[in-house]
Amino acid sequence: MLCNECQKKPATVHITKIINGEKAEIHLCEECAKQKQIGFSMGINPFGFDIEQGFSIGKLLSNFFDAPEKAQQLKSDEQKCDRCGLSFPRFAQTGRFGCSNCYNAFEGALNPMLRKIHGKTYHVGKVPRRSGSQIRVRNEIQHLKRELQEAVNAEEYERAAVIRDKIKELEENNENRE
Repeated sequence: MLCNECQKKPATVHITKIINGEKAEIHLCEECAKQKQIGFSMGINPFGFDIEQGFSIGKLLSNFFDAPEKAQQLKSDEQKCDRCGLSFPRFAQTGRFGCSNCYNAFEGALNPMLRKIHGKTYHVGKVPRRSGSQIRVRNEIQHLKRELQEAVNAEEYERAAVIRDKIKELEENNENRE
């Protein structure tokens, strides 16, 4: 695909904007993209990021999922990972964790973000076809047990009773299959 501006070089910067349901795409070579950004007066950047600095997944996450506000909120507490010392504002900036313990350290701020991105806050991966149904049921039971514990901790006993009944039903059905 050639650059929309110069029609000579291959397009390496692809920008898609959707405004009020209308999709507009622009495909630029690196040179034209830099010129276009620099050419705008009053420092207005139509792309929303500095092409000179490059793209950062951290910037994307922070822009889409209110991480700057969360980072400011956590900054007052200076919440950091116990193991590696990474702060949440630093994570929001870079988009990378320092260690596996960071997931636990920042769980409160991550769960809403992960739910928005993936729809769930736990991993749903591929399972073998033969034993897949049993594995899925076991995973569902584990997930429901976590939900049950959360409901009990939040003193939502009616919800906890419904979850408990679902767990019993799944466990009985799973035992009958084995």
